[in-house]
Amino acid sequence: MINRVLIRIKVLQMVFAYYQKENNDLKMAENELHLSLRKSYDLYFYLLQLIVELTFLHEQRIDARKHKYLPSVADLNPNMRLVENRFAQQLEKNEMLRRYAGQHSISWKNQKEFVIKILDMILDSDIYTDYLKNPKDSYAVDQEFWRLVFRNLICGNEEIEDALEDICIYWNDDVEIIETFVLKTIKRFNPENGSRQELMPMYKDSEDADFVTRLFRNAIQHEDEYRERINRHTKNWETERIAGMDMVIMQVALSEILNFPKIPTKVTMNEYIDAAKYYSTPKSSFFINGVLDAIVKELKNEKLILKD
Repeated sequence: MINRVLIRIKVLQMVFAYYQKENNDLKMAENELHLSLRKSYDLYFYLLQLIVELTFLHEQRIDARKHKYLPSVADLNPNMRLVENRFAQQLEKNEMLRRYAGQHSISWKNQKEFVIKILDMILDSDIYTDYLKNPKDSYAVDQEFWRLVFRNLICGNEEIEDALEDICIYWNDDVEIIETFVLKTIKRFNPENGSRQELMPMYKDSEDADFVTRLFRNAIQHEDEYRERINRHTKNWETERIAGMDMVIMQVALSEILNFPKIPTKVTMNEYIDAAKYYSTPKSSFFINGVLDAIVKELKNEKLILKD
């Protein structure tokens, strides 16, 4: 589930942070990197658990209205469609969600005001109105409701994303990516799988898990080699004029180009050039593209890389 785009971002951030500290400890930095990625995976479960929490909160409200001193006819005969949403009920019983949430203390109990705000937003939306009016009553309709809620009301909502980043400092660059995986998960649910519906694993496979450690270690351990090549191709630039993040981006890019023969060079270059657009200066992507292109040509001439 944690894809290589997010892995690269986390490695860049950790390599940059590594050089900001006076007492560099490679093992400690590596542990911090893995913790950061595990927190990204936590966010996936937090967002899934949010559906369960919103459903429970709505049920609590309905129950409170039924038992108030002078309940109205509407209070005594509420629309239970959201509470009885089949998809949400299946998710609430999901064994993997329950197990992970229990092991890692995934809970919204300390963010009740935040959850109330999201629930109110959903109940005031056209998506909810259309859901109540829909004459079809099926699992597919219930599932589509939550997909639409996430896609249109939660994904890309700056207020929600800012609140999530306040909850955990590790989520500052994760939310948008993880939201896409929640959408994929909602779509993949099948009522026939019941509580054993599979959720996404932390990594797609062992190669991705290995990619994290190797990319980070090689970037740090071969710093002198990589920076010497970079310096040769930036001789017309004073070192202090090169943004620190630019240097880190090129260093990590070389770590990937030289140590992962299965990843096409063009893929690697495009990924780090894109990263420069978000994490460095406005002109960095053009600068990094030119330098990496020259270094790749040199490496091919030296037969140090044989891939395209």
